[in-house]
Amino acid sequence: MADVLPLVEARLRSALGDPDARAAVTFLGTDRIEVLRFTDGDVVRYATLGMSAQPMSDPTAVLADPVKGPRAELVISVRGGLADTDKVLRPLAMLAASPQVEGVVVAPGASLDVGEPLWPGAPFTSVLVAEPGGLVEDLELDEPLDPVHFLPLLPMTPNEAAWKRVHGAQALQERWLTNGTDLRDPSRKSVPLE
Repeated sequence: MADVLPLVEARLRSALGDPDARAAVTFLGTDRIEVLRFTDGDVVRYATLGMSAQPMSDPTAVLADPVKGPRAELVISVRGGLADTDKVLRPLAMLAASPQVEGVVVAPGASLDVGEPLWPGAPFTSVLVAEPGGLVEDLELDEPLDPVHFLPLLPMTPNEAAWKRVHGAQALQERWLTNGTDLRDPSRKSVPLE
């Protein structure tokens, strides 16, 4: 079975260019997760590398399938120079390790919460997992492996996260769109939820 991670990194590089920084985090009992930083003008993107090494498995399964199952990496985009967003490294690596640690399957529409600000002074402690395929195309792997999806993460304020739990991900995204919310603003306020 071919190692998936070199293919994943090649796909990230082809979509986002060469990373200008990278760091690795290892949590007890998990594989190493790297976070790569890509700068494109005033936008900084952070992408995980390592989450897709193993497929995510159904937490109710007795045994995890070592081959079949969804694979993903996480990507978050913010405007650079407005906050110390490089500190998102550890929270992002924690989210990428969550399938191994907690047995969760990360999928579009899900909320992921790290329980602390994503970076110092950030008004966000959680993210909404958006649909893949926009910024970085899915990476098809040889059968029987599932493709790797590159899931965009959209930072949510606590109020937005609570509103999303009641009304759903689609309703929150529509609210952001209607209000012209700049989801890349690292210090933006909560969208009006009335």
